[in-house]
Amino acid sequence: MQLDQQVPPGTLLRQARFEVIPMRGVVEEVIFLPHASIITVTGSPRKGIEATLDLSEQLTALGFQVVPHLMARLVRSRDHLRQILDRLEEHCLEEVFVIGGDVPVPAGPYDSAGSLIAHMFETSNRPKRIGIAAYPEGHPLISSSKLLQALKEKQRLADYMVTQICFDPATIMRWLAGMREQGIMLPVYLGIPGVLKRKKLLEISMRVGVGDSTRFLTNHVGMIARLLRSPIYSPDELVTRTVAGARDSGLAIAGFHIYTFNQCQATERWRQKAIKLCS
Repeated sequence: MQLDQQVPPGTLLRQARFEVIPMRGVVEEVIFLPHASIITVTGSPRKGIEATLDLSEQLTALGFQVVPHLMARLVRSRDHLRQILDRLEEHCLEEVFVIGGDVPVPAGPYDSAGSLIAHMFETSNRPKRIGIAAYPEGHPLISSSKLLQALKEKQRLADYMVTQICFDPATIMRWLAGMREQGIMLPVYLGIPGVLKRKKLLEISMRVGVGDSTRFLTNHVGMIARLLRSPIYSPDELVTRTVAGARDSGLAIAGFHIYTFNQCQATERWRQKAIKLCS
């Protein structure tokens, strides 16, 4: 892959992607996002891939560009993978985001995103675009050297990467510069939280299931800490500092990936104001 031309900082938020969780009430929130927005639909071990695909199809019918997450460790077999790809093709879902998935024991032969993507490329109807995850602050279960090696192996098959939420712009830029030096040349969407209400976020964390809830709180401990100081979190400072750091970086930042936690109305209201400030 070659680096895309650097996106002007003022357009980073205009080209934002929005992530939602397949839960009750999400459709009522998604309608507050601009028509034809790119929306990614995450998943969980408890709800399974089917819930992600169900919501993806529903949002596609509403006119959004939808990117379902596929958790490799939830794919039961090659036949199951073929069924998933056939379903994506039937509903004109041409892009997927592939992760390994926090499942202790794989349901089938795929223990990583890389192994699943490799088998996708052996099929005739693989998605046209594939995204993969990246971790500026590391992964609690995978060493930095293994993360780097995995990115090197996957980038020849992927089209872009999306970072997990990181609240420190300096850490993000330092990590991204290091990735470029190591030959990781995929365009990147920087993961940021949207506008979050403490009560709503904790409600969501409890509703995704006991096991998933523990994982949720562990993965977003920085966000929880910020919400304990105030009932509402806004990413203003994070975005402002990130845009300032990106202005002269030339690091092929494609845009922001906004983790909405289904709080779409508040997030979109904030985004429209922030676009003007970042222009």
